[in-house]
Amino acid sequence: MLKTILSIAGKPGLYKLVSNGKNMLIVESLNAEKKRFPAYGNDKIISLADIAIYTDNDEVPLPLVFEAIKEKENGGLVAINPKKAKSSELFEFLGTVLPEFDRDRVYPNDVKKLISWYNILIENGVTDFNVEEADEVEQEGAEAAE
Repeated sequence: MLKTILSIAGKPGLYKLVSNGKNMLIVESLNAEKKRFPAYGNDKIISLADIAIYTDNDEVPLPLVFEAIKEKENGGLVAINPKKAKSSELFEFLGTVLPEFDRDRVYPNDVKKLISWYNILIENGVTDFNVEEADEVEQEGAEAAE
């Protein structure tokens, strides 16, 4: 599911991939407006499934971090307001979810985005963050189509 959820640099919020066009993607905002528009090749677009958080030893994929947050918050929204929280509060929250995160390479704005994205996904009914299961379902669908 997170493969079709996109972040577009310079645009707030998250977007769902609707369709591919020639030299562009058709995306739909994940807010109440559900506004559709084209995103072109010169926009910096990244799938949430391709993002990872730095740790002391390696990188942890964003879907696994979202799963840990979901478990901590019992499937609900994060109580911290990322816009008003202090850096220490943000790092304390991330430390409870991902204790081994790299404190030198993860910045407060990264944690703010993480919390904001998680809350947007939960508010819009996206609660399945397990990438492996989604990959297996896609592979099974492709095999059945053959």
